[in-house]
Amino acid sequence: MTTSHLLQVPSANGDAIACAVALPATPGPAVVLIHEWWGLNDHIRKVAERLAAEGFVAFAPDLYRGQVATNAADASALMTALDWSRALADLDGTLTAAAAHASTHGKVGVMGFCMGGALTFAAAARFGARVGAAVPYYGIPPGYDPGTVTAPLMAHFAVRDGWAKPELAVACQTAVHAAGRSMELHVYDADHAFANDTRPEVYNPAAAALAWSRTVTFFRERLRG
Repeated sequence: MTTSHLLQVPSANGDAIACAVALPATPGPAVVLIHEWWGLNDHIRKVAERLAAEGFVAFAPDLYRGQVATNAADASALMTALDWSRALADLDGTLTAAAAHASTHGKVGVMGFCMGGALTFAAAARFGARVGAAVPYYGIPPGYDPGTVTAPLMAHFAVRDGWAKPELAVACQTAVHAAGRSMELHVYDADHAFANDTRPEVYNPAAAALAWSRTVTFFRERLRG
């Protein structure tokens, strides 16, 4: 059985950020879960609960400070307005809180979807050894330098994606490997956001289940105490 609640944690920029926290039945490694461009909605909270059911302490920070979009236009506006420096400061604070939580043991991983996938790459590049493993889903940040990542990566992308294009993911993997780092890349016969079961127009149950299984196995292997 898992439990979940909201927790205010200090951001590295001096204020505080709310996190949806889902706790497993027994202590385990932590995963920071970064939301899509929609915000910290019920879907992301459920993903956090799924992580907890798999034995991870899940921290999902609210990068939009309480705002949640319900249509693409509003989501685009929120993502465009997001201050990435503040977002990375929020992730900095969330990583610290996750690592220090009483239910956490072992390392801390990071994962995210779409915008959250891009921020997962960015966090893996910014925070070095504090990130024990990183799993971005269909997102790469602009100006990202794959050679700066030290954490092992597992990335999930889709064949039909006009934003997080699979060829960009392949180029990223090539650069990571050239830097002597590790990156698994899985490209699915699916559309962007294929793992979001609240979007029937793009949700691909088979691809989502396979990506989830791979993600859980990867985190279990890489985040051992």
